[in-house]
Amino acid sequence: MLKNNKEIGGYLNLDIYTGDLYHKDVLLLNTGRGCLRYLIQKRNIKCIWMPYFLCDTVIDACQKEKVDLKFYRINESFIPEKIELDENDWLYFINYYGQFSNADIKKIVNKYERVIVDSTHAFFQKPLENIDTIYSCRKFFGVSDGGLLSSKLDMDNRLIFDLSAHRMSHILGAFEKETSMFYKDFLKNEEAFSQLPPMRMSKLTENILRAIDYDKIKKKRTNNFLILQERLGKKNRLKLKNIKGGFMYPFWIKNGSKIRRRLIEKKIYIPVLWPNVLEVCQSQEVEYELANNILPLPIDQRYAESDMQYMAQEILKLVDNSV
Repeated sequence: MLKNNKEIGGYLNLDIYTGDLYHKDVLLLNTGRGCLRYLIQKRNIKCIWMPYFLCDTVIDACQKEKVDLKFYRINESFIPEKIELDENDWLYFINYYGQFSNADIKKIVNKYERVIVDSTHAFFQKPLENIDTIYSCRKFFGVSDGGLLSSKLDMDNRLIFDLSAHRMSHILGAFEKETSMFYKDFLKNEEAFSQLPPMRMSKLTENILRAIDYDKIKKKRTNNFLILQERLGKKNRLKLKNIKGGFMYPFWIKNGSKIRRRLIEKKIYIPVLWPNVLEVCQSQEVEYELANNILPLPIDQRYAESDMQYMAQEILKLVDNSV
């Protein structure tokens, strides 16, 4: 007699989607920092050079793996400076706002050899072959977690699947109501990641990623970026490259921190991406200035051209009036 432990009947649940993922032949892991910890374990990395200008969650991931850290500075174009790798050191290179092309990254790799590329700001940029590259899913799409690792490493079959259903309240809530109503849930979700080891991507997250219209989202983000560049580019201290499917539009302006606070009155919420930088760097250092006064403006698929025009208009009012 046939035996089956699978439930039959009951209510319908989420459909199974069969669309293609944007990146092929990558390892599907639970988070971007999980990808980094996986690399550290599998490549037996003992020391990594990190930029001062980065999120403290990356540092935390390294500390959990007991990796020695050395730090380097960047210039106003995000380019690394004064790095001298020892024989077994690795370089952690961040593709800030997707402003480094693959040709740019290749030059970094040729110079330093042992490089981990952080492309969490550049989901739609294809990875270089044979270069360990990390992507984040939740920075670009409505999922609660998910990291992609492009690498020649194989998936460790001992890794268990993560579970995501309990992390979806802020995603689902914001679909029907204002995002600000679920911000505490979002923060709770973010805090929980620090305790997670590397795991396989949850089946729920992978399923959602297989339902996404990547071409449509890439086009929307590209168009929104171009609108802001047209409106704000002449006042932007950053000389930006026009990129496809960008993360955010980084607008570097004098008194950016004050403008950020004034925009809240208009329900325009612009984050300080890495507030930890303001604690470890001095006010006269370039990393402090970049963290404090770059306004990472949202350009994602939620927003129409009219939203971009309105946001640019309100920002220009503040800029022209010197806040």
